[in-house]
Amino acid sequence: MLIMKFGGTSVGKPERMKKIAELVLSTPGKKIVVLSALSGTTNALVSIGEHLLAGQKAKAEEVIVDLEKHYEAFIKELYGSEAFLAIGQEIVSRYFIFIRLLAAGQFDNKSYRELLAQGELISTELFYQHVQERKISARLLPALYFMSIDENEEPELEKISERLKPLLSSLNNIEVIITQGYICRNHRNEIDNLKRGGSDYTASLIGSAIRAEEIQIWTDIDGMHNNDPRIVKKTIPISELTFDEASELAYFGAKILHPSTIVPAQKYNVPVRLKNTMDEKAFGTIITSKGTEGSFKAIAAKDGITAINIKSSRMLMAYGFLRRVFEVFENHKTSIDMVTTSEVAVSLTIDNNTHLASIENELKKFGNIEVDKDQAIICIVGNKITEQKGMLNKIFDALAEIPLRMICSGGSPNNVTVLVHKQYKNKALNLLNEGLFGLK
Repeated sequence: MLIMKFGGTSVGKPERMKKIAELVLSTPGKKIVVLSALSGTTNALVSIGEHLLAGQKAKAEEVIVDLEKHYEAFIKELYGSEAFLAIGQEIVSRYFIFIRLLAAGQFDNKSYRELLAQGELISTELFYQHVQERKISARLLPALYFMSIDENEEPELEKISERLKPLLSSLNNIEVIITQGYICRNHRNEIDNLKRGGSDYTASLIGSAIRAEEIQIWTDIDGMHNNDPRIVKKTIPISELTFDEASELAYFGAKILHPSTIVPAQKYNVPVRLKNTMDEKAFGTIITSKGTEGSFKAIAAKDGITAINIKSSRMLMAYGFLRRVFEVFENHKTSIDMVTTSEVAVSLTIDNNTHLASIENELKKFGNIEVDKDQAIICIVGNKITEQKGMLNKIFDALAEIPLRMICSGGSPNNVTVLVHKQYKNKALNLLNEGLFGLK
């Protein structure tokens, strides 16, 4: 069984949705097709939800009207016959009636999560009817039948597998099974989601649950690149990555892949392939457990970072100090990206400032606190690069012109991470591209 996930840009226009049907039809064997919402839909639903939570029903209705018009125009180009156009019109009408019912009621966080699920539900139903019009043997299998998270918002992989296997057995003669990315049920059996980018995660969870042959993530670029093509002019696609390398790149800013995608696939050693819907013949990037040691693979950057420095002479010889510091962040549900220590200071970074004021206030009892906002993490990744002679020299030579706020190496053999002010990020990425890959 092959898992094929298509993102919002891949289904964002009628001609692209038609292209997906062709890709699926031309791929041999049984497939589970995981779809995101049409591009722009989730943003619109978020906007509707925020207006409703703020009591701005008129503004919410304006966004609903615009979104409905978009779908009405979309189906006119998607379907080729009057019969299927009528089916498409019924689907759009039904979903927008439901959205307006949600808006008219007592709108709360539960309603908000139901609202956000509508994008994937409508895209999969429209796609299912499109493949029906093309007489492709397919079935629509709602993700809400099997996808779930626990009270800690973690996917229940074993339960997902237990639910999914008998469902797939009942569809044994069906070549194409269509389901939704992103959406799930929580421990209260309410509609919930896997957060932004969660369709990748859905595909990986399904692939791992059934031990699929391969998980394919289809986007609009030809695989993972060695650097950010939006910032660096000359980049190259990476043909192979290890699970560990891909995890580092995804976590530290590579937008092509949801950070959590690799975890279940790596657990069951299911290959993940990144493919391009605009050029299906391109090799893309294959992610497996195999790797080539001692070579730089890619660079990723993450914005919106805040550095916190805690300086205290009491650290000297004080056991338990770091534990007490980390407990502050744990109590405020704020994760830490980088950590460096000396005898009298600890520096660390966070990417979520929601509870920064409270965290800063609690940390003052440990010593003097300095907070530097507007930082950027740059992560240089390669299989066991920190174990190879001269690798660190190459990185620091390339960054000789850039003031480095923090440096982390050794936590993982697969990456070296530096922190710079955001004003230096673009220059640093270009300098590394030239210094490590010879590209400028």
